[in-house]
Amino acid sequence: MQHARIAALLHPFLSPVSNPPLLSSTQLQHISTYIDILRRWNARINLTAIRNEEEIVTRHFGESLFAARHLFPKIYPVNPVPSVVEGVVVDFAEARVADLGSGAGFPGIPIKLWAPYIALTLIESNQRKATFLREVVRALTLTDINIQNARAETLPPGAFDTVTLRAVERLADILPVADALLAPGGRLALLIASSQLESTRSTLPNLSWDPPVPIPHSKSRQLLIGIAAP
Repeated sequence: MQHARIAALLHPFLSPVSNPPLLSSTQLQHISTYIDILRRWNARINLTAIRNEEEIVTRHFGESLFAARHLFPKIYPVNPVPSVVEGVVVDFAEARVADLGSGAGFPGIPIKLWAPYIALTLIESNQRKATFLREVVRALTLTDINIQNARAETLPPGAFDTVTLRAVERLADILPVADALLAPGGRLALLIASSQLESTRSTLPNLSWDPPVPIPHSKSRQLLIGIAAP
C-alpha cells in the first residue's frame, strides 16, 4: 500500500501531533509490510474480519496509534526523555507494556512502532496466532518484544507498567486478570464500546479512571485508561 495513502488515512488519529511529520518513512513501510503479512495469513486463519486494506489501516492501525499517542506522547528523536503528563513528570524509557489477548497484534505492535523504546510483551494463548505474531516481529526486525503463547493468568502479577486490551471476548472476565498484571501506578488502556464503559468501571472500582476519549471516525468506540494505586 502506498505510504502517502497510509499517512492520509492515519492523519485523523494523530492530528494533534504537528511538527515534525506524524510518521517516518520507516514507520509507514513497517505498516505497509504488516498489512501484506496480515492479509496473507488471514486467508489461512481468522485474524480479522476486515479484508479491505484501507479499513485495516483505519480500524486497526488508526485505533491502535490513537491509543499509542495518548499513552506515550510522541518524542523526537525516538530516544525518550521524561515528559509531563497531566502535570506529572513521567519517564517512559523502557516502559513494560503488555498487550493482553494480542490476536493479530493490535494495539501492541503499532504502539511499539510509535514508541520503539518500550519493552513489549504480546500475550496470545492461541498457538497459530502467536506464530503469526512472531513472523510480523521478525519481518519488521523489531526488538525487545516477548511473545507469550500462554494464558495471562500464568504470568507473574504486577509485572507491567501498562496493559492494553482490545476486542477481547468476555471482557468482564478478563478485566481482573489485566488488573493483576499491573504494577503499582500502572495504566490499563482499553479500546472498547461506549456501552461497556459503565460495567468496566464498576468491575474495577479500585482503578482511578480518566474520562473516556472518543476514537475518531467511530460512533461508539472509546479509549478508557485506568490508573492503579501507587
